[in-house]
Amino acid sequence: MTRAASSNQIATRRVVLLHGLWMPGIAMQWFAAQLSAAGFMPEIFSYHSVTDGPDNAVPRLVEHLRAGGEAHIVAHSLGGMIALQALCNDPELPVSRIVCMGSPLKGSGAASGMLRWPLASLMLGRSATLLQGGFPCWQGRAEVGVIAGSVPHGLGALFAGFHEAHDGTVAVSETRLEGVADHVEIAASHSGLLFSAEAARHTVAFLRDGRFPH
Repeated sequence: MTRAASSNQIATRRVVLLHGLWMPGIAMQWFAAQLSAAGFMPEIFSYHSVTDGPDNAVPRLVEHLRAGGEAHIVAHSLGGMIALQALCNDPELPVSRIVCMGSPLKGSGAASGMLRWPLASLMLGRSATLLQGGFPCWQGRAEVGVIAGSVPHGLGALFAGFHEAHDGTVAVSETRLEGVADHVEIAASHSGLLFSAEAARHTVAFLRDGRFPH
């Protein structure tokens, strides 16, 4: 990375926040407040995760990012996958760094388990394909940092049948995507990541420096 590119990323203050499956935009409000206190300018991007899914959310996010200038992204769960898909579709989007919290970037075992039950699969809606498939690796220009939780509190485990460390919905191994800049595991459940002071501290550090404070 050149010195000019590094300086540009450090100076980036705009942060777009994306929520996860079954959540409204307000779910990111606490995290937005932490970023604001750290000197960033957060804005929450809302989408309908079940009825519209990535087919609608990704092009809307692309348009939103193009319109506002250089930005970072902080995203929870499905939101992280939508963010990466947007950059796969448009690699030249003005995004410097992305923090994905509890995002099953390698594909979700819980989603695959739900798809075996017709009624439960309806709860995934149009997001099912992306959640189940994930990504093979990350090769975009944006630096990606991943925060995984390891407190096993959540209903997703009922469908996934985890036999490894997980946050109640997503296994830690499902968050480990080849090509990301950094990865850290913290003591938080899947939804608890949204209100974790440690997750906020790691996020601020990554947005500023491109690495987590291990």
